[in-house]
Amino acid sequence: MIQITQRLLLQQKQSPQQVLLSTLLQLPVLRLEQRIKQELEINPLLEMELEQEQELEMQEPQTEEEEEEEEEEKEEEKEIEEEEIDWDSILNDEDNYEIKQPREHREDDMERPEPAPVTLLDHLFEQLHLAPFDERQAAIGEYILWCLDDDGYLACDIDTIAEQFDATQEEVETVLCVIQRFDPVGIGARDLQECLTIQLLEQEPRNELAIRMLTECFDDFSNKRYEKISKKLGIPLETVKRLMDSVARLNPKPGERYISEAENYIIPDIIVEKQDGKFQITLNDWNIPRLRINESYKQLLKDKTHVTKETRDYIRQRLESARWLINSIYQRRSTILRVMESILKHQRGFFEKGKEALKPMILKDVADDVDLDISTVSRVTNGKYVQTDFGVFELKYFFSERLETESGEDVSNKIIKARIKEIIEKENTRKPLNDQTISEMLHKEGFRVARRTVAKYREQMMIPVARLRRQI
Repeated sequence: MIQITQRLLLQQKQSPQQVLLSTLLQLPVLRLEQRIKQELEINPLLEMELEQEQELEMQEPQTEEEEEEEEEEKEEEKEIEEEEIDWDSILNDEDNYEIKQPREHREDDMERPEPAPVTLLDHLFEQLHLAPFDERQAAIGEYILWCLDDDGYLACDIDTIAEQFDATQEEVETVLCVIQRFDPVGIGARDLQECLTIQLLEQEPRNELAIRMLTECFDDFSNKRYEKISKKLGIPLETVKRLMDSVARLNPKPGERYISEAENYIIPDIIVEKQDGKFQITLNDWNIPRLRINESYKQLLKDKTHVTKETRDYIRQRLESARWLINSIYQRRSTILRVMESILKHQRGFFEKGKEALKPMILKDVADDVDLDISTVSRVTNGKYVQTDFGVFELKYFFSERLETESGEDVSNKIIKARIKEIIEKENTRKPLNDQTISEMLHKEGFRVARRTVAKYREQMMIPVARLRRQI
């Protein structure tokens, strides 16, 4: 008997407001400023508050009596305004009444501000939103993008990502495989071998011999053992050299171009400083325009005599968009502050002593603390920087995996990476240390780090193997 099974798949669809908030959360301060300026250009229901009004907002809070008096004054002014406004004159005067069009249709606007360079994350998030992912896969994809280092390599283990979402390794691998085919190809690779192999697999026509050289002889390739590659693949030395030349034209650091373009535009989104023994968290958003609703356009909604239904519908739509934007900006501000407060709570030692006091911490630690989704925390921390007494750091810097010491304490893998780098920098370049020796040195210092882990961290830092570090 044939059994028919039905499965109901429920997927939550985000509202326009949620989509807008998600988008704004991803934007660093410079790009948020540009986004607001663009909205001011295209939405006539939005206008900037005057500087005097912004200063008043920052003054001492009013008493209830003062608030009531101010409300009465506003009501009186509103009544006078409604009496004085001559809508017939305004609607019949083309110079005074105009539904603003996007900038390309307006000749008398100010110059468009110089756009900030597109970051690697901007570029990848655009592609992620177009990928055929369901909501769960998109969330995993966002986390994968969050885990990329400056060169575009995946700096988190698949197990760690799977644990965050209670997913299987296969689920994570499926999403990662799609992302690795994004532009630039090879992004999200776990090591140099995978990065170069993916790029070869995406080339047309495929160079099958070069793929075989990387998959079957990568150690020999890394150490330039031409004769061994020739023997293993059964090809002439001249062919091996041609293969080496073709691989040399690939990009070993897919994310580097975007980092170099954006590095001069780093503006801290948050400032953390200690005053009178207490830490103060300040959003560096003083240059962000403060928005309000244009009351003149809003009044047009009430005039059914002189204003057409089409115009009223347009104004109503723009009014709704303006309110969503203003609310989303305030929610963005509140969310970033909550996340930064949690980071400060978990990493207080760092803010008091510096890098050596960094503790292991994952996104889930902060998400649970502030009662937010992991994907929301990843949007907040992606591409945003905080100014501290020890320099400017990307928020991602404060997150790292846990490694256990000999005494059973947890330590951040960033501290282990820094120690490996320090050991290699101080080694005798005539007799460089191999991964096993470095592993043994770390064990003596109380760190349980296997040889394979040393090799992985070394590759993530783009440090070559001992043989290639030897100097005569």
